Amino acid sequence: MTVEVHLVTPEEEVWTGDVQMLVAHGTDGMVGILGGHAPLLVQLSIAPLRMQLEDGTWLVAVVDGGFLHVSSDEGVTRADVLAANAELADQIDVAAARARLEEAQARAAADDELAAAEVAKAEARIVVAG
Repeated sequence: MTVEVHLVTPEEEVWTGDVQMLVAHGTDGMVGILGGHAPLLVQLSIAPLRMQLEDGTWLVAVVDGGFLHVSSDEGVTRADVLAANAELADQIDVAAARARLEEAQARAAADDELAAAEVAKAEARIVVAG
């Protein structure tokens, strides 16, 4: 049994497809979704989103928070990942993420709360892109 995943932002549908398993980081911890999962709504953290494809390989994306909504109807499990921003690992510009990280770390040292979120976003991209 698979999970139909829709990873979307306000601007685009980043990725859609069937997966064996979806692993997300919620604000209260990690959650794994398999086919047949009970309905669920989770607030997401700035973190990697891991999707195990039907061939067993993993597709990884990064999401800047948002929500994961899981529903099951007539044997079909659907997971909608709604994020302000999301990128697949192979779309991440690592050099740009490192530059954003350095800039945000400098601002965060001055107790800039927004900079702390930017640090988390840049770090998540660097981890996901490898």
